[in-house]
Amino acid sequence: MDLGLQGRTANPSPAWGSGKGHPRMAVKKRKKGLTSARRAPGGGNGKTLRSGSRRKIRYAVVGLGYIAQTAVLPAFANARQNSELVALISGDAEKLRKLSRKYGVPRAYDYQQYDACLESGEIDAVYIALPNQLHREYAVRAAERGVHVLCEKPMAIDEKECREMIEAARDYRVRLMIAYRLHFEESNLKAVQIAKSGRLGDLRTFQSLFSLQVQDGDIRTESIELGGGTLYDIGIYCINAARYLFRAEPIEVLAMSENNGEKRFREIDEMTSAILRFPGNRLAVFTSSFGASNVAEYRLVGTKGDLRAENAYEYAETITHRLNVKGKETRTTFRRRDQFGPELIYFSDCISSGRDPEPSGEEGMADVRVIQALYRSMRSGGPVRLGDFDKRKRPEPAQEIDRPPVEEPELVHAESPSRD
Repeated sequence: MDLGLQGRTANPSPAWGSGKGHPRMAVKKRKKGLTSARRAPGGGNGKTLRSGSRRKIRYAVVGLGYIAQTAVLPAFANARQNSELVALISGDAEKLRKLSRKYGVPRAYDYQQYDACLESGEIDAVYIALPNQLHREYAVRAAERGVHVLCEKPMAIDEKECREMIEAARDYRVRLMIAYRLHFEESNLKAVQIAKSGRLGDLRTFQSLFSLQVQDGDIRTESIELGGGTLYDIGIYCINAARYLFRAEPIEVLAMSENNGEKRFREIDEMTSAILRFPGNRLAVFTSSFGASNVAEYRLVGTKGDLRAENAYEYAETITHRLNVKGKETRTTFRRRDQFGPELIYFSDCISSGRDPEPSGEEGMADVRVIQALYRSMRSGGPVRLGDFDKRKRPEPAQEIDRPPVEEPELVHAESPSRD
């Protein structure tokens, strides 16, 4: 799942689609240990794409909810240099009919036809925009058939599922990338550059707030066991930013949750505050909330200065930096841009060139293991130590890809930020 401020106030009715092909039903019919015939790696047609291949990578978008319709589908126009949208998969027949016609997509499949799509030889990669609890299953099924996987974050529900996705991609020799759109966005990569440059001095603390209002019935208010709650949906942005700005992994976490007792928060945390201890005696502190006004910002503080990013986690707004070094403030506003087209361009290039992507499956797992530790801390009431995690590859300024913004299209049964 992915979220920006645009459309944050959710419609009370989740927009998941309908029909017998609904993924909620499909997931119950498959056992945890997925099996299938081994397919040749490298593409849905059973042929490995040669390094340096100039053929466009053919995608199927799996799930046609809010994020798919507002951002992913329109982004293909900005990625046409190496990416092509050739198939849509949903349990909602009207979505398939209208969106196929709107985007000129030749193939449409129900969820029950997912395997047929993977085995058709007509696609090379899938973009998975399904509910969090379905990411692992649909990613593994694709990998087993030699189809590359670009999966929305959070990567999965727990570390075990993340490992299964990574192992499937490795075993079947396909590329797996997690859709961290900010790893290609100018303002956040500029923040990385500033953090690495030493202009702020010794980095000491990271502070962040990401809050919004969700209504009862939004998919994000489902139980934490299904990937609901503030940490999986928006807290993950704060965790990821702290990790890529400090260029390190937390070694200990502590979390506290509050709940005002409203019906919409009966299965999840209304608000969570967390402390992450990093090597070098550094701390990251953040709050994620589903019951407060719209705020999305972070502040990185060093011994010589600080950087404040406003609208930091946005995909449909301008983002502002306020850089203060030795008492002198510089303000920079970064214009709106498409953050999803760059993901497609980058991943398609990784597939064609045979290069492992950043953000990888390991990047996705790094955040999920922190989220799990934070929820354990909430339950125990005390700090939780994290084991060693070898993560060397991190976002670099050279990853920036600039594409013009897309305008939000008319939606089909997806009025809420919930996902299909």
